[in-house]
Amino acid sequence: MPSTSSTIVRAAAALLPGRPAGELAGPVEIEVRDGRIVDVRPGSDPGDGSVAAPGFVDLQVNGVDDVDVAIADGADWDRLDELLAATGVTAWLPTLVTQRLERYGPALERIAAAGARGGPRPTVLGAHLEGPFLGQHTGAHDPRRVLSIDLDWLAALPEVVALVTIGAEQHDAVPATEALTARGTVVSIGHSGATSARADEVFHAGATMVTHLFNAMGPLHQREPGVAGAALADDRVVAGLIADLVHVHPALLGTAFRTKGADRIALVTDAVAWRAGHLAAADVTLVDGAPRLADGTIAGSALAMDVAVRNVVEAAGVRLADALTAASTTPADVLGDRSRGRIEVGARADLVVLDQADVTPRRTLVAGEVAWER
Repeated sequence: MPSTSSTIVRAAAALLPGRPAGELAGPVEIEVRDGRIVDVRPGSDPGDGSVAAPGFVDLQVNGVDDVDVAIADGADWDRLDELLAATGVTAWLPTLVTQRLERYGPALERIAAAGARGGPRPTVLGAHLEGPFLGQHTGAHDPRRVLSIDLDWLAALPEVVALVTIGAEQHDAVPATEALTARGTVVSIGHSGATSARADEVFHAGATMVTHLFNAMGPLHQREPGVAGAALADDRVVAGLIADLVHVHPALLGTAFRTKGADRIALVTDAVAWRAGHLAAADVTLVDGAPRLADGTIAGSALAMDVAVRNVVEAAGVRLADALTAASTTPADVLGDRSRGRIEVGARADLVVLDQADVTPRRTLVAGEVAWER
């Protein structure tokens, strides 16, 4: 028989749908039963300065600390669970960077197996392929492994692939986007030097996101806005944004939020296994706050999602409610997942309770069960 017991999560404030943009509600009581939210009601202020938000959803995680998702196996996934839950992440996309085509299959099998595990742990929602069909701005990706789009290879991808980043300047970017979106895979433009007109063509074909806005793409020029300008101008498009204060200047972080709105900004970490000293086959070293290749090229980040939220609030002047939306609701919506990223009746009880003052997680719940607690 289903359980009739329930759990009450209390907070002085909460990110609730239906509130004016940028506002928190509260105090609240969130009643949870059988992994779902069954009631959200006014509560008494617990006086502890807490804020409840939907669990964070990270669409771009190459690795964390010393664990690289491309080679993670067995207990590595348990360690990733703990590290992510401690930062408020309740769902995520393990991300595979550009590598030889034959290496994707085994890595995707391991990701699918990791996603099939039970228990209160951050949910693997699928894989993000950041490559190998990128554009001219390869960044830290091995340019020798960046390939022209192979439509047959894309058609044979397993269901675990949830998101694919492609270069819009690729010859077959439009048919690839149409084919991927037809099967339910999200397409993002990234590592691209395409013109704004070409980016618009790919957006029209179904791409709904850009991968790490401003990074590894052409400059925003007054006569050729490029991918960045096209993304900022298109209300259909969600912009991934790395808020480690290294990849993007705080002034541009704030500009992106004001231009797009929190419902079109998805905070991502683009985290890598920086402590292990590698990204795919490349050696990386943490220099000036970011992992870098030997030539100084930034190679992902050492960012955590709770820090990203705190950074845009403290350094870019973004309201806490908007920052929380960009870390939870918007990325869930990118994947078409209405069961996550919102605190409302019927939604999954994926929640993070934080200190409102410093945006530090206190407790992370996945389907109503505690996955991490300070």
